Amino acid sequence: MLWRSGAWLLALCLLSGAAQADDKHAWTALREGRAVLLMRHATAPGTGDPANFQLGDCRTQRNLNQVGREQAQRWGQLLQRQWIKPRLLSSRWCRAQDTAREMGIAAVQALPALDSFFQTPTTARKQTAALIEQVNAQARGTPMVLVSHQVNITALTGIYPASGEGLILALPLQAPARLLARIQP
Repeated sequence: MLWRSGAWLLALCLLSGAAQADDKHAWTALREGRAVLLMRHATAPGTGDPANFQLGDCRTQRNLNQVGREQAQRWGQLLQRQWIKPRLLSSRWCRAQDTAREMGIAAVQALPALDSFFQTPTTARKQTAALIEQVNAQARGTPMVLVSHQVNITALTGIYPASGEGLILALPLQAPARLLARIQP
């Protein structure tokens, strides 16, 4: 019985080491501009957008709560520890913009292709294609961090990310995207 427990522990350690090696490769690819970090905005309680949603008015939108602001700040700290000084692109939704700003690592640029299509799912395919095209048109060599929404990320990757979760995806971007690492919030 003790032997079995030891074997399981050894297997878990080996798997953990392999995951860390894969994560190291992913972080290096991101740092060198051969990958992109696509993340879901940090925690903003609720689902979708309120009925009175207006793009330019944060009072009409779901916004980050304290947990979300702390998640975003931790992302900024993590990226700094990884020596990543990215170009930071975000959806125009307040919760995504605020996630990017709370990281405190770079000026935030709006990229409409990252906007949520939760209310207009018929645009998913066209918007995902536009995102791929626009990301692939960016100059290589500079790390990019993209802040978007669950529906956008799921359409591109097939993955349903948690709030504040990030995916390091290989460049050039394609559909489905090639996942290098999944980073928990």
